[in-house]
Amino acid sequence: MTYDRLVCANCAAPVSEGRCPVCRANRERLQQGNIFAGLNPTTLIALLAVLIAAVALLAHQTV
Repeated sequence: MTYDRLVCANCAAPVSEGRCPVCRANRERLQQGNIFAGLNPTTLIALLAVLIAAVALLAHQTV
């Protein structure tokens, strides 16, 4: 989700406008970028499944 659709609970304005300190702080946090921010839940579940399979494979090989 992007901050342009969020509404601030503090001032009831769009977060993208940055009217209050809470808006500005959240806008800055969202703009910093997160490696998983642009991924949808299905992609995250698929990545998690691949990670679990890789760990299981490594554990099986060491036994």
